Amino acid sequence: MFIGHIAVALGAKKAAPKTSLGTLLLAAQWPDIIWPLFLALGWEKVEIVPGSTAVSPLDFTRYPLSHSLLAVLGWAMLLAGAYLIFRKNLRGAFWVGFCVMSHWLLDALSHRPDLPLYPGSDTLVGVGLWNSVSGTLLVEGTMFVVAVVLYSQCTQPRDKTGEYSFRLFVGLLVFLYLMGLVGPPPPSVGAIETAGFLSWLFIPWAYWIDRHRTAKDLHPVLSS
Repeated sequence: MFIGHIAVALGAKKAAPKTSLGTLLLAAQWPDIIWPLFLALGWEKVEIVPGSTAVSPLDFTRYPLSHSLLAVLGWAMLLAGAYLIFRKNLRGAFWVGFCVMSHWLLDALSHRPDLPLYPGSDTLVGVGLWNSVSGTLLVEGTMFVVAVVLYSQCTQPRDKTGEYSFRLFVGLLVFLYLMGLVGPPPPSVGAIETAGFLSWLFIPWAYWIDRHRTAKDLHPVLSS
């Protein structure tokens, strides 16, 4: 998934209004953020196999450190713990950990069976939603639309930057998502690594957006 992971971060803002969208997006995308680095280091491996699934031409042959269930659980605890230490926000820490774990759950829904339970595991998990373009569009598109609405309802722009930067953010994500569906396969694994590194730019952009928006209706139970 792509916009599905981002949808989790957008939606989590309603439950954790004091936590920046940038932090929530970092958490929701964490396995995919570290994955291109691990590819570049040779620790993990992917192959380009057009037709591997109807949605993605990528064959994830080895990625236990970034995407196995046990590894993602460890990353979730690490990021949530770091957030709790530095921000002293228990509710926010919970949602940071939730966003990290949601990545594995959504990947398990969308991937064919290629997700290991732990490094070295012979058991691979995946429901295979990516075998259906229409099913993927329905599930991921619905998630994204609902999440954009939730974020728009629970925050309001402080200025024009907060309004138009968010609109551009959403529009660019939709454009990139659709191009990924209809465009040609990546020309090389190196191109995948580069695209993965470039995706990091969405994190500071999300922080910037959130600094120009303010959370609405901050009830005490939500801000504890």
